[in-house]
Formats: sequence, C-alpha cells, structure tokens
Amino acid sequence: MPDRIALIDYGAGNLRSVENALIAAGAEGVTVTADPAAVRNADRIVLPGVGAFAACHAALAALPGMVEALNESVVKGGRPFLGICVGMQLMATAGEEHGRHSGLGWIGGTVRRLEPGGALKVPHMGWNDVRLAGGDTGLLVGGEAYFLHSYAFDADDPAHVAATTDHGGPVTAAVARDNMIGVQFHPEKSQAYGLAFLARFLAWKP
Repeated sequence: MPDRIALIDYGAGNLRSVENALIAAGAEGVTVTADPAAVRNADRIVLPGVGAFAACHAALAALPGMVEALNESVVKGGRPFLGICVGMQLMATAGEEHGRHSGLGWIGGTVRRLEPGGALKVPHMGWNDVRLAGGDTGLLVGGEAYFLHSYAFDADDPAHVAATTDHGGPVTAAVARDNMIGVQFHPEKSQAYGLAFLARFLAWKP
C-alpha cells in the first residue's frame, strides 16, 4: 500500500505544482487537504508556503485543529515532515516579517530579512548552489536549486542547519531535526535536482 501523503492546503502554497512534483517523484497517495484528520492519518506530511510569514501562520492557525494535528503527528508521532519555503520558515520559533510573530517552534530560530549588502538584491531569486552543512540528514546532496525569498531562517543551533546557499554570505537553504526537514528552495521548480530530493523524502525512514 502506498504511503498516505498529506499536502496541507491552507490557502498559502503552490499546491498543484507541489502535488505534481511529488507524483513525478513517485508518490501515489497524495491528498491535498485542510482536514486535521487526514493529517493524523498520513504517513508523510508536506507543508508548502508562499507569501508573508505572519499571514501564512495565521492561515494555518485558522484551520480548526490543524496546528494541534501537526504537533501530534510530527512532533509526538514522528511522521516524516517536509516544509517548503515559508512552510520551512514556519518551523521556526518566530518570524520578523511585518513585526515579530510566533511560528510553530519546532526548530529554535528566527526568520529574518536578508541583508546581503552591495549590489545584491532582495528577494534572492533564481538558481543557486546548495551546500551541505553539519545538520544534513542524508536527504540532501550538493547541487543547484531554485530560490525565491526575502527572509531566511537564522537557526539558534548550527547543528539544525542541513544546507546553506550564498547571497552576500551564507544563507540557510535547509533545516532538519529528527523526522523534520525544511527547505528554503522550491523543489517543484528545481527540475531534476528537486525531483530527486522529493524522491529521497518519499523513501526517508527517520
């Protein structure tokens, strides 16, 4: 029986593109859902996200029982979890976009605005290197992925940084802890590199 994959729909993600990428990577049981019961019953959970940190967190929290279901399934239940872009940022303690706002608090850290200096622009947009760091889970490999973001995850513990990229200095490209991984890049826009990463996530047994 294929794994049941809950792709969370809270009105703030590139859902169809992520769904199609998961299927292309080999997923069979993808359910796009706003139902906490589906999250509790899932074998793997994917949280996409585009837009502002506070708006995304508010939209997620507005789904009755969803944050509780995520905490039960991911933190207590140990289900493999993937956060993408703002979905990854929501794993942090807090975000500083338009004031300071609480996140899910799964990985200690703060999401702060990129300040690259010089002629480099914000948002950080386009293809850039992914370089492995000390917190890698074995899911990532070095390569190039597609990024689009103005804020980045500043982890409290460097051991939770799984990969970095460079935009006027090191920028967190992925965070990981236990059964959780979050990527700042967009696997669904990263062609062969992104599909290979999703395939490894689908086979991951943390």
